[in-house]
Amino acid sequence: MTAAGEVGYVTSVLTLYADLPDTPARPNPADRSVARNLYKEAILLQTVESALLLGTLRRRARPSDLPPLPTIRSLAYFLPVIAELQQKPLPDGYLDYLRIKLRRMSQPSASCSEKDVF
Repeated sequence: MTAAGEVGYVTSVLTLYADLPDTPARPNPADRSVARNLYKEAILLQTVESALLLGTLRRRARPSDLPPLPTIRSLAYFLPVIAELQQKPLPDGYLDYLRIKLRRMSQPSASCSEKDVF
């Protein structure tokens, strides 16, 4: 683990986080701390990205008759999903599926059902 490696990892995690819908455009210092801890725990960047996408898609798959959830305020929101994926990693190719699914859902007039996410 190098300082340059940590900076690149933290920057990548925070960029992925900030680019999600329903998250702040600018991560806060606590988010930076969470990202540094993920680096220190040697969590693969692919696992983090998968967790961010999966967590976001799960939120967006809520039935439309329920009130909307508030925006996500912290990268720590995704820690349980990261832990879940450490225990049971996604199949090969699923990260690409999640990226496509979120891209489609982010387009106007896109909708998603729970069965579409999993």
